[in-house]
Amino acid sequence: MLSSAVSSGVVNRVVTSIPSPEVSYIDLGPLRIHFYALCIILGIVVATLITNRRLTRRGAEPWVVVDIALLAVPLAIVGARVYHVVTHWGFYFGAGSNPWNPFEPGSVWAIWEGGIAIFGALLGGAVGAWLGCRWTGIRFGSFADALAPGILLAQAIGRFGNWFNQELYGWPTDLPWGLEIDPDNAAFPPGLPDDTLFHPTFLYEVVWNVLGVVVLLALGRKRVFQWGRLFAVYLIWYGAGRVVWETIRIDPSEIILGLRTNVWGAIAAIAVGIAVLVVQTRHTGDVPSPYVPGRRRADADALQSQDTPEDFVDVSDPAASEADTTAVATSTAAAR
Repeated sequence: MLSSAVSSGVVNRVVTSIPSPEVSYIDLGPLRIHFYALCIILGIVVATLITNRRLTRRGAEPWVVVDIALLAVPLAIVGARVYHVVTHWGFYFGAGSNPWNPFEPGSVWAIWEGGIAIFGALLGGAVGAWLGCRWTGIRFGSFADALAPGILLAQAIGRFGNWFNQELYGWPTDLPWGLEIDPDNAAFPPGLPDDTLFHPTFLYEVVWNVLGVVVLLALGRKRVFQWGRLFAVYLIWYGAGRVVWETIRIDPSEIILGLRTNVWGAIAAIAVGIAVLVVQTRHTGDVPSPYVPGRRRADADALQSQDTPEDFVDVSDPAASEADTTAVATSTAAAR
């Protein structure tokens, strides 16, 4: 598609561009379905499927991940929304706002309009996953490692929701992949020509995340990336990308010491990832089992047809049990 040149000098030539969708929802009778929500739901489903396969291959009960998700997903959504509202306080509680009316635009409840933050989702989801792991007997670090590629792919899928909502784009650009934004969009910067193109930061993150999934899957085949270390790599990879994308986004954000709050969130993710890698150097062997001592399945269905014998370790060995207990304490401490 062709866009005309932007007379302000931001774009001085005719370039190809990425169009934004004309609609962001569909109406089915009285029910309005937002594509943003569908992207989030699809991401959750994909992450669950990937995590289930990875966790069962390590000896966990098939679909135990669903039991963990029953706590992790709702708390992740709550954490994501709370984080976004807190870091955009002026938007929801500024002059003329009506934050508590769920039927008004700009309400704190109007999550379908967008506005969930991954760093809040990680915090809330970590609490829910830890509780779910306690409930099911799954080792928190083993669950986190199984989750790492899936959650990164889910984030890539979820970013298309921002595309449908025409939100979270970057600076004006004259690059061939500039993103078209409707000039009547509430977030369109005032004073710019209607045909100004913007950096498609959603697409940058999609590409970065998909590449990260490939890296995580490759590293996950190496025995060294156990004990929560693969999830640590995920935190470092995702945090590094977000530092870059956040610096070119132009949507409003609270600024702390000259940096956007999400930049600080990304830096924190990198720091936590590095800390986990350092702390977990104390573990040199394989994880004995995805279950904590005393919680492993003992029924006839424990060994599933899709699993291989090398995925299982005899946890009746006292030395293995002692290592297992130490690992649980370390993984839990690293997650706090």
